[in-house]
Amino acid sequence: MTPSSSMASSDRDGAPSGFGEAAHTSQRPLPDLHALELLVAVAETGSLGRAAARLRISQPSASARIRTLERRLSLQLLDRSTSGSRLTPAGAVVTDWARVVLEQAVALVEGAAALRSRQENKLTVAASLTIAEELVPGWLVTLRAESPDAHVGLTVTNSWGVIQALRRGECHLGFVECPRVPDDLHRSVVGRDRLAVVVAPDHPWTRRRRALTGPELADTPLLLRESGSGTRETLEKALRPYDGVAVPVLELGSTSPLRSAAARGVAPAVLSALAVREDVDAGRLVEVEVDPAVPLHRLLHAVWPKGHALPEAALHLLRAARGR
Repeated sequence: MTPSSSMASSDRDGAPSGFGEAAHTSQRPLPDLHALELLVAVAETGSLGRAAARLRISQPSASARIRTLERRLSLQLLDRSTSGSRLTPAGAVVTDWARVVLEQAVALVEGAAALRSRQENKLTVAASLTIAEELVPGWLVTLRAESPDAHVGLTVTNSWGVIQALRRGECHLGFVECPRVPDDLHRSVVGRDRLAVVVAPDHPWTRRRRALTGPELADTPLLLRESGSGTRETLEKALRPYDGVAVPVLELGSTSPLRSAAARGVAPAVLSALAVREDVDAGRLVEVEVDPAVPLHRLLHAVWPKGHALPEAALHLLRAARGR
């Protein structure tokens, strides 16, 4: 029924006291909760046989439990006769104490179940900036419909920060946009994205008649995300055959100021197409065509540590991210 618990000592008025202290200081064997439950049932039914039937145990087993309880307490709790069993005066007092202990045991089990439920429904997630801003809100709407009790704590960082948070055990599930996922993590594709080269509407590149080449992009000082971000890593990998990325005009850990700087004509920016689509649709930025030989497409991954089972809420979020 419930986990084992301690029998309290009594104060001078005969009431139970010092439950926690007794558990540590008493050298006597502690009574079994099932035996206390049986004793209360005898008091309520007036018969050991009826108490045994209520608890769905045999009468010999019930008799054995009571005898064990009496030995442990060094008290006679029942007067047995051919007409039945009744509580002795000491048995009546112990029964009152037993009710208190059983109520506390039930409260402990119910409280532990509630605590376990909260822990199981608490989900910690780390996501790279683009995914957190553009995709996670929609996934959370789906998660809320499937698991209304789930509570999600979201940390927004770059892809390297997500990987480090997973390795430190700071989150259950991560979402990254870097081109390579480390071997110590499980991965699952949750989407696709590409990098877009965007400029202000009056930038000379808007009048180009041919696609921007890899060498041209590599030679141009750009507005870029910081090192460690999936966007930066994807661009660096794409431009590696062309001697890499030029020294940036500006590099930041946030997309919004880079979009604003590009719209003001500071320099071209290379950002996620998801992150700039509203600016492009509104005409604040213009996307420049890039030679298809420059690999600016990438996969978006959910990641979690190998050897770790995902909690139920994380599985629901993963299904939402996969679009299922």
